[in-house]
Amino acid sequence: MIKEAMQYIAGLANKEIKEVGGQMFSTGALNTIEEPTTTTLKVNTLSAMVTYLKENYDKVDPVLVHVLSETDVRVISTFNRDKRRNVLVNASAVLPDINFERFMDVESFNIQLQACFVKNDDRDVVLKLVGNVKEETGNTYADDGVTQQVTAKSGVASLEKVTVPNPVKLKPYRTFIDIPQPECSFVFRLQNGPKAALFEADGGAWKLQAMASIKEFLEKELKNEIESGFVTIIA
Repeated sequence: MIKEAMQYIAGLANKEIKEVGGQMFSTGALNTIEEPTTTTLKVNTLSAMVTYLKENYDKVDPVLVHVLSETDVRVISTFNRDKRRNVLVNASAVLPDINFERFMDVESFNIQLQACFVKNDDRDVVLKLVGNVKEETGNTYADDGVTQQVTAKSGVASLEKVTVPNPVKLKPYRTFIDIPQPECSFVFRLQNGPKAALFEADGGAWKLQAMASIKEFLEKELKNEIESGFVTIIA
């Protein structure tokens, strides 16, 4: 046992680096001792990130602000000795849980619209419909595939037809609260129950709009830091 240990230690001392065919080889295994990286500071708003950068709290060299998505923005350092980057700050948006592409009862749908969407004209029209919808046997819904008409209560006894255009333009909370929420097209549908659902209809273009808004916000707030060369922003 002692002999084997001594042979192992001797082997460590006799490692050599040899060149063969233009490539470098070691006579023994070599382990990289990596330069340590920082612990990432995690925040939930763009404003917190801006404050960190304006104060240059950690006295770092020029940094890169990378807008990875509509909910994820990071402050990244330049390469260290090992060609690795430090993620100094990670801003992650805190968002409500919103159900899309799934039918839900109109009461839950009503609450979701009021709690998780920015008020606008189309939201109010949809709220009016789902807040007064009345399901009956027979011809309750008039549907041409694009617009729907639903029998809704008007006052106490009278009934009227409420037409909801499709697609509807809505602004769910889906990015940082520091910027305007992107408007997105949705197909609004009703079915027996009654139940309601929203289906995205813009192919994800709202994500690019949100990322552009984040970049614009940061460029405005960090104008001096960008001009001095301390901050570079990409999206």
